[in-house]
Amino acid sequence: MPSNGILFAWIGMTDLKASRGELGTALGPIGQALEKRGFSHLVLISDHAADIENKYIAWIKSKFDLPVTKFHVKLTSPTRYDEIYKAAKDAVEKTVTKQGKDGKLIFHVSPGTPAMAAVWIILAKTAFPAELIESSPQAGVQTVSVPFDLSVEYLPDSLKRTDDDLLKLIQGLPPEAPEFASIIHRCQPMKRLIAQARRLSVHDDVPVLIQGESGTGKELFARAIHQSSPRKEKPFVAVNCGAIPPELVEAELFGYKKGSFTGASQDHDGYFLAADGGTLFLDEIGELPLPAQVKMLRTIQEGIVTRIGTTKPQKIDVRIIAATNRNLIDDVATGRFREDLFHRVAVGVLKLLPLRERQGDLNLLIDNILEGINKKFEGKPGWKHKKLSAGARNLLHQHPWPGNIRELSNTLSRSSIWTPEDTIDTDDIRESLFSLQTTPDHDQILNRELGNGFSLPEILAEVSKHYLKRAVMEGKGNKSMMAKLVGLPNYQTLTNWLSKYKVQE
Repeated sequence: MPSNGILFAWIGMTDLKASRGELGTALGPIGQALEKRGFSHLVLISDHAADIENKYIAWIKSKFDLPVTKFHVKLTSPTRYDEIYKAAKDAVEKTVTKQGKDGKLIFHVSPGTPAMAAVWIILAKTAFPAELIESSPQAGVQTVSVPFDLSVEYLPDSLKRTDDDLLKLIQGLPPEAPEFASIIHRCQPMKRLIAQARRLSVHDDVPVLIQGESGTGKELFARAIHQSSPRKEKPFVAVNCGAIPPELVEAELFGYKKGSFTGASQDHDGYFLAADGGTLFLDEIGELPLPAQVKMLRTIQEGIVTRIGTTKPQKIDVRIIAATNRNLIDDVATGRFREDLFHRVAVGVLKLLPLRERQGDLNLLIDNILEGINKKFEGKPGWKHKKLSAGARNLLHQHPWPGNIRELSNTLSRSSIWTPEDTIDTDDIRESLFSLQTTPDHDQILNRELGNGFSLPEILAEVSKHYLKRAVMEGKGNKSMMAKLVGLPNYQTLTNWLSKYKVQE
């Protein structure tokens, strides 16, 4: 291949105007580059209509003697970084595959939108080292010098936007699946968690362990990982291990032959075989009895399953995503869970945050859930579109949400159904909340292991927040009453404590 290289460019509006003679004798950015420098090949990417693209290519060929390849793409927006990145990357990959890796690559940053230019820079600095050029009537054609490793900090202000598309591209994340987009969030810890999950999704042979309290969305994450993985066209089989009677666990998981035991009236494949080629989601894996754990370990290690009543193993290809609200490390220490199985399933580990630690997400979740409730019951006799009063929203912010998002959804559903009016007020929410009266677990607070991240200030803050929130709820707006409930001398002192621990009144 000649050393003058391959020129890649988006067809821009200035180029189209030049081809229509609207710029006089000017050739536009692409034509100007072709006139000033020699190239062995021109690769054009465009989301214009086919007839517009074809007319432009015919005009280019009438002026320059070189092969032209076109990649037509459909963009939902000329500033969608993820779509632009995929289109540009695909065009370069296919061209390099066809023409070989020895030719020089040149990316033209002038045609198209600033987002398209930014993506060329990303590709040139990461996956496809290339020369970057720009052109203008005043300065001519010149190389763009970018002497630093690209990061968001160095991009022009016009490209530093709160949409995270560019950051996701730099992080090397795969395209989003709709299921990830449906995980409502704003806080940075959740953004990092979803980024981790998306990276895991493409490695479809890596087992995943999702840890988190009840109601944090473990199955939602598991489905999103499956749906954005190469296995998305194959089955996703969800199993609640804690809901299977102990004596039936092996039969349900691994299957059985007809007549292998009393009640086995026909052949049964079991969950592993049902998920062959896809994903098996083992919810509450910590509830599995030890005998089933032994057989599961062999199945995962060897990729085979043997149904009860037969000695013939069957080959399977299943990705395991396990979930638990238990501390499996503690269960390993006490012998409730096999250590070898733990290390087999805990390769990619995701720790879902409880709702109380997702700063800034609660309002988003409240509005999203309430919108879903209104859509669900719209058209029902007597139904009125529900909205929250300011006091009701404040009360939701004061609740610790031990049941997390599931509890929040159930609370809003109850209050919406019980409220005949269109506004859900404080009393409606208070009546819909469940206050679980539990005996304090002194061992949990007083006998924690020292070192290894132990923080006395954090524990004191945890206890203080717990009782301050209870005082706010039970004091019903009376600060003197709240102060008395927690043994503080006056409401001024209470105000200082509420401010210190960021508890809303």
